[in-house]
Amino acid sequence: MIDVNEMPDWVSPPGETILDVLEERGWSQAELAERTGFTRKHVNQLIKGVASITEETALKLERVLGSTAGFWLNREAQYRESLARQAELKDLEPFVPWLAQLPVSDMVHFGWITKTTSKVRRVAACLQYFGVATVEAWNERYGNVGVAYRASKKLAKKQGAVSAWLRHGEMQSESSNVPPFDRTRLLELVPHLRALCKEPDPAVFLPKLVDLCSSVGVILVVARVPTGSPVSGATKWLNSERALVMMSFRHKSNDHFWFTFFHEIAHLLLHGKRLLFLEGLENGLNADQEAEADQWASNILIPQQSAKQLTRLGSSAQAIADFAESIGLPPGIVVGRLQHEGLVPWTALNNLKVFYGWVEAESI
Repeated sequence: MIDVNEMPDWVSPPGETILDVLEERGWSQAELAERTGFTRKHVNQLIKGVASITEETALKLERVLGSTAGFWLNREAQYRESLARQAELKDLEPFVPWLAQLPVSDMVHFGWITKTTSKVRRVAACLQYFGVATVEAWNERYGNVGVAYRASKKLAKKQGAVSAWLRHGEMQSESSNVPPFDRTRLLELVPHLRALCKEPDPAVFLPKLVDLCSSVGVILVVARVPTGSPVSGATKWLNSERALVMMSFRHKSNDHFWFTFFHEIAHLLLHGKRLLFLEGLENGLNADQEAEADQWASNILIPQQSAKQLTRLGSSAQAIADFAESIGLPPGIVVGRLQHEGLVPWTALNNLKVFYGWVEAESI
């Protein structure tokens, strides 16, 4: 969590500490000047914070006033840092309008940054969240992530919201220690990944899914999407040896989750080390690659030979349940396929699906 609330609004020069000691001892500034060998003017400048406490000054203050030279140097460093932070906040004021591009409320709600009433501090918190020093650097790295994506034209979307979600995945990945990506082993794991579809409880299947992916160099991050980011999934190469797959649970149903998951896995297996793919948005992903990923995910969930039986299932819940059991899937995934192919209405048989819900601890 990014917290800028600990930055003080006030700046206390080390001279205030010097004055406190002088008052305790009943000394004047003139007496301090005499004892240290400094001019009265220099002592006054030290107290006002105009003159800095150098190593030589710190050693003299140690001998005359007590404490250690390190204490006085740390006091000076804290003061100069506070001055710099105050100056930085002033410099950030022109960038307050940038916040309109970001889902700040959701970022606070999700625990990505802490709440602050100061808009300038929000700018500082968001820059720290993205790991950039300036808004210009954010524009360069995150303002346009250089990715083609697709989405329903009816869905409101903001690049800043998408970038915030992706950044969360990056940050989660930083602490992950995984081996280099192994395409062969990932392909071998697919049946084991598919077997987890039957587990209805994400608290049970997600840790197993994460562990299996990690074993082949794939970091799986599941995170809520903020407003303005209608994204279902994303695949990104963090470097030449590690891949990130992000999932949002945006539709919250098991058929949508598992199809999206295997669609992302398909990108890793079929399309090599491209920069980034986003699912659930509009515009420009290679249509052939998208069709390949869709078809691969469909075939993994319901093999082509078994799919021939779909047209004979009709709207019978029992027939669908029996068919799903015969191919090792929960009925909801079969219902999703039937709906997608227009064999049953989108409003039919949704009671056979499993629906997930977020808990406040950022995990399911």
